Parts: sequence; structure tokens; C-alpha cells
Amino acid sequence: MEELFGNLFALAYLAAFLFSGEIYARTLFKRESRLVRSTMGMALAVFALQWLPALFSFVLGFKLLSQILALAVFVLPALILLPQAKNCVLEKEDKRTFLLHQLCVIPLMLLCAYLLYTHTLKVEDGCYLTGQSTFGDMCMHLSFITSIARNGIFPPAYSIEAGVKMGYPFLCDSVSSTFKVLGASLSVAYILPMLPALYCVFSGFFLLMHRWLKSDKRATLAYVLFFLGGGLGLMYFLDGAKADVSVFTRIFSAFYETPTNYVEESIYWVNPICDLLIPQRATLFGWAILLPTLYMLYRFAFEGETKYTYVLGIFGGGLPLIHTHSFLALIVISAGTLIYVLITETPRWKSFLPYVAIAALCALPQLFVFTFGQASGSGFLHRKFNWINTSDPYLWFYIKNIGLTFVLLPFALLNCKRERVFWLTSLPIWLICEFIVFQPNNYDNNKLMFITHMMTCGLVSSFLCEMWYKLSDLHGRAIVAGCIVFIGTVSGVLTIGRELVSEYTLFDEEAIAAATYAEENLPKDAVLLTADEHNNPFAALAGCTIVQGSPSYLYYHGVYDSVRAQDVIAMYTEEGALEELAEQYGITHVVLSPYEYSLGAKKELFSDLPVIYSNREITIYSLK
Repeated sequence: MEELFGNLFALAYLAAFLFSGEIYARTLFKRESRLVRSTMGMALAVFALQWLPALFSFVLGFKLLSQILALAVFVLPALILLPQAKNCVLEKEDKRTFLLHQLCVIPLMLLCAYLLYTHTLKVEDGCYLTGQSTFGDMCMHLSFITSIARNGIFPPAYSIEAGVKMGYPFLCDSVSSTFKVLGASLSVAYILPMLPALYCVFSGFFLLMHRWLKSDKRATLAYVLFFLGGGLGLMYFLDGAKADVSVFTRIFSAFYETPTNYVEESIYWVNPICDLLIPQRATLFGWAILLPTLYMLYRFAFEGETKYTYVLGIFGGGLPLIHTHSFLALIVISAGTLIYVLITETPRWKSFLPYVAIAALCALPQLFVFTFGQASGSGFLHRKFNWINTSDPYLWFYIKNIGLTFVLLPFALLNCKRERVFWLTSLPIWLICEFIVFQPNNYDNNKLMFITHMMTCGLVSSFLCEMWYKLSDLHGRAIVAGCIVFIGTVSGVLTIGRELVSEYTLFDEEAIAAATYAEENLPKDAVLLTADEHNNPFAALAGCTIVQGSPSYLYYHGVYDSVRAQDVIAMYTEEGALEELAEQYGITHVVLSPYEYSLGAKKELFSDLPVIYSNREITIYSLK
């Protein structure tokens, strides 16, 4: 019953932010249509949900008081503006634009809601289940969410690398910590803020394309090509199925063998829903702010709407601690739009000054305090040509990975002269990523490259629609158009199908029980010695700090300590090592489970320590 009330309180908290965001949008975006205002209102709420609790928590700690003060600061001014907002005349879209928007956004919202339900700690036979795309990253995000809510320390430190300050953009996780502090269950706290963020992404993309391409049909096609798109990876499965049909059916059963993610054949260009928005929270919340920001930037640079420069500055300046890649993309596109404004000799270039000043004022403290320190570590900012390609010819690598949009891009550039100007502002992102990698994992450059890909889908859709009209006398053009869309989306659709049926056990009964005990009984400052499995129940479910977590997380964040990893093994396998190193790492408890035994742990080394918890698989010893 207590958890039910906590979930309802969290839902009411979110509703208050969304309601207030709508009020602010009605007053700030008076010249925009109903759909734009609703999306901007949602983006304002998502932005405030991340930043306002954080601002209070920097001073007061991450506690209930900080969440209530954040609510008051956002809601009370909105209530004052409510009479003015009620009198605001809402400009409506034409019926077809509204219908196409709904046909685009609602199905993908329902799809993502279902994926989040099945992938986020779904309970079955006493175990927590997840899906293919979230099996890896979810536990990292859970550990950040639960540790922030449990410890109340802000800015947070890594709970999976005891004593190390976090430079990773943590607001995408602290936003769920807010709902955990309010009493919501972990799965509800995880999912709840992702839903409005997903709406901002889907609706924001459609509205940006609609504004840029001046056509609801072109915006719809761009939406389909981007969110359902995929390359030519299916050909490898069809070729193999000639000899063995199970090669094709493995798409729906094997772990990461899909037409958009098939490493064996150098297929890396993933589906954005399955491999970016659902598992990677920083990307989701970054795009939720970036896309509305790009809409405002387009209105300013290409249509002369200068009233949004202050909102632009706040949104842009708040991105570094939400998603650094989105912030970098915005810098590049903003520079491109400024060059366009200067070239066209329009006097509104001066309106860039408040945008740049506010964004810099907000962003620079984040960059110097958090981002630059972590990004200066080993592996960040190094040279690498042609992204992640190691074996294929340059053009063929991108043709088979990206597929239709990459092949048609040259034709679109030649034919869509008006639209290509805005597309060109994103081109430097891709060019930079072809030579420079911004993090230890080369693959992660796709978080930048996908921004150019968004724009490419818009440009190509404009070209395809133009060809549709020019070939009006061609018999069978509908069949040709259907084939083009099929080729552009079949790999992505099959990948989504795989995600819908994927199911993996993340935590079994014993792990959940041990984590529950730790959450309820161990002190908040406890530090546990455990193995480095990625699905560590004490870090992910209980929010406890552990000596060292999975290198698959820590290495790519630039904070992995190989000496510490050796020390962990030594403390489990060498007599006297625990006594020698426990104080150095602040260890208060030791865990023994099958994961620790796989490291070679010797149970007899801990026989003198008191056992405070034990079940069939897991034992917790106390050092104090």
C-alpha cells in the first residue's frame, strides 16, 4: 500500500510539472500552433524535472525537501500565469497535419511504453526480467538512480567505483531518483520521466521536419525513415537462410544478431528506438531537449523569429549534464546557422548574442566542473578515420549500414536546394566524427552522427516526395514507392520485432532478496566488496556503493582503475589482502556469491567475519 501511494504521489508530481509546462508554453510560444505548444510545454517540463531538483540538491542534498522546492518554484509562477494562458488563442493545424502527427507519434509511444514495461524489471516467477537492448546499460542507470536516492549526496559519486566523482551526465538518471525519493517503486521511477521525454523526441522530430520541409507528408516520410529505418543488413540473413533457414529465425532468438546490429558482418548502424532511445537514457533526454531547441533555432535563423533566443540559451546551456553529445551537436549546428545569417546579411545576427551568452553562462560551469575533468582521461578525444569500420571499403561500409538514405543523399543534395541549406549546418558533425572520436568507445560517435542522419532523412524524404510528384504519369509509381519504403525500413522493423519478443533474466530471487536486505539494513555509507558483474544487485537495486563495478561501464567512462581490479581479486584470493586494503577502499562488508567464486574467491579467508545475511547463493559478511 505504501508503494502504491508513492507511485500515485510520483504521478501527481509529474502531472504538476506537465501542467505547468503547458501554461508556460502558452505564454512563451504564442505564435505557434497547438501541437508545437504542447511539445514545447512537455520539453519545458522535462527540462525542469531534471534541472530544478538538481539545483536545490547542490545546496541541500538530494532529499525530499529539494524535490518539493523544485515543484514549488516551477508550479507557483505557472498558477499566476494561468488566467493569461486560459485567454490565449490556440492556432490549430490543418486536419491532415494533426492526423499525420498523431499517426506518427501515438503508435511509437505505445510501442515504447510496451518495451519499457517488458524491459524494466518485469516480475516473473520471483525474478526481474529485461530485454535485449536493456540487458547491458540498464544496470548502470539503475545504480546511479538508486544510489542518488539512497545516499542523498549531490553531485553524485560513482556507486560502482567507490570514491570517484561522477563526470558522466547524471541528470538523465537523477530525474528518476526524484521519483524514487517521492516513494515510487524502482520500475515506476525508472519509466515515468521517460514517457514525456519520448513524446518530446517523437513529436519534436515531426514538428522540426514539418517546419523545415514545409510539408506534412514529407515530415511523415522522414519520421518513418528515421525511426523505423535500417540499412542492408538483412541481406546477410537472407543469404544464409538459403542453406539454413535458422539463420533468418535467429534474428528473433539470438543475442544481438539483428539486421541493424550484426557485428560479425560489420553492421553497426542501429535502430534508434531499440538501441538508443530505450536503453540509453542520456541520449533520450538529450534528444528530448535538442529537437525542440533545433525547432526554435530554425525559426530564428531561417524565419526571423527572435523571441525564442532566451529559451534557446537556457535549453542549450542546460544540455552538458543531460547529454554531452547533444550539446556538441547543438554547438555545431548553431555555428552553421550563424554563418548562414551572416552570409545572407540579415541584421538579426545580433540576436545570437543573448542566445550564446546565456548558453555559455549556463554551460561553462558544467563543462569545467564535470565534463572536462572526466573527458581528459585516457581514451577520450583521439583520432580514428571512418568511424568503426575496420574491413570494408569506405563507401560500401556506409551503404550497407545506413542503406537507402545514404544512397539517395547525393540526389537529394542536387535537387532540394532550399532544404539543403539547413542540412549543411549538420554536415560538419559527420565530418568531424569521421576523423575524431570523443570517447574511449569508437562506436559511441554514432550519438553525434545520428543527428546528421536525422537531417539526412528529412532531405531524402523531400527528394522522394518531389520525385513522386514529378513522376505522376508513371504507371505503378505507388508500387515503386512502396518498395523504396520497404527497403528503407525492413531491417529496422525486424529489429523492433526482435526487441518485442526478447526476454532475459536480470536478477533472480536470491539476488533480489539479498539486495532488499542490503537496502533496508546496511548503513548508507556502507561500501561492499563484490565481483564486477554488470548486473550487480547491490549497486543496481539497493543503491549501495561497491568497490568496483563492471569495466564495460567504467572503462568507457574513463574511470576504470586496473590496479583496483587486481586488488579486488587479491582480497578474495590472498590471505591478509583484505586486512591490508580494506581501509584504503573504505570496505565495510564483503559479499560471496557465484560471481565472486568465479574470481577464485576462497570462502575460508572470511570464516572469522560475522555473517549478517545468507541465502542459497549469497552471503554478506560484516567487517565492522
